[in-house]
Amino acid sequence: MATVDLNLVRVLGALLDERHLTRAGKRLGLTQSATSHALGRLRRLFGDPLFVRTSRGLDPTARAQELAEPVREAMRALDRCFRAEEPFVAASAARSFSVAAADYGSFVLAPKLLERLEREAPNVDLWLRPVDASFAEQLARGDADVAVAPARSDELPAGIRSRPLYRERFVCLVRKGHPLVKKGIDLASWTSMRHVLIAPRGAPGGVVDEALAQLGKRRRVALAVPHFLLAPHVVAGSDLVVTVGARVAEAFAEILPVRVVDPPVKLPGFEVRMYWHERHHRDPAQQWFRDAVREAAG
Repeated sequence: MATVDLNLVRVLGALLDERHLTRAGKRLGLTQSATSHALGRLRRLFGDPLFVRTSRGLDPTARAQELAEPVREAMRALDRCFRAEEPFVAASAARSFSVAAADYGSFVLAPKLLERLEREAPNVDLWLRPVDASFAEQLARGDADVAVAPARSDELPAGIRSRPLYRERFVCLVRKGHPLVKKGIDLASWTSMRHVLIAPRGAPGGVVDEALAQLGKRRRVALAVPHFLLAPHVVAGSDLVVTVGARVAEAFAEILPVRVVDPPVKLPGFEVRMYWHERHHRDPAQQWFRDAVREAAG
């Protein structure tokens, strides 16, 4: 049965409905000869006449009557399978989407993303989840619709797509009135200060340490924290300094007694990208959501 021509299902369905060879053919866009040939193939396939000629047209045999409902269900299934994909209507959608991101990414994206959901998709919910180092596996498992993370230097795993969201630069955050920071920070003051290191994976080192090493310098990391959003609060109540993405620093400078200053050495910025699984690439709902994430990041 694996080699059965699916067109035969359509022919059998039309014959069961029309009970007439010519009318069934016209319904399917077939000539009477082609319809008759298909009926012959069906008879050989099932080992049964299926229909007998009468003065009224074609009467189904007992075997054809047994097949009537399964054939109609098969037709409905084929129609669902090959029907054109319906567009995603955000205004009437009732579902949820999920984003895997560090607290930094969630902080940047969530407010504007929620604004768009409230405006365009009031019944759509948003779930923010922690992002794993192996976020490709999260996406493959379906634990998140998209992941937001810094650009990878290695090749993406098979089945994972990505696009850039934004570029970020590093700045320093210190409390207002810090005794070592006037208009800015010089290198000697910076290296003498106690630093906060944001280490989401718990590993030492980072871009600051690499830049200082090139100058033959080191810094003291007095506090390491796993979360980006904790560091500004620590800095606001101490003489520590943290080097962090400008978006986070500038946002906290508006609500905490902290200042944003440029680091005394040139630090490379970084690109944040959105990642998703190939199976969601053409899904209209997922396309709409990815566009919403992209807009929120802009």
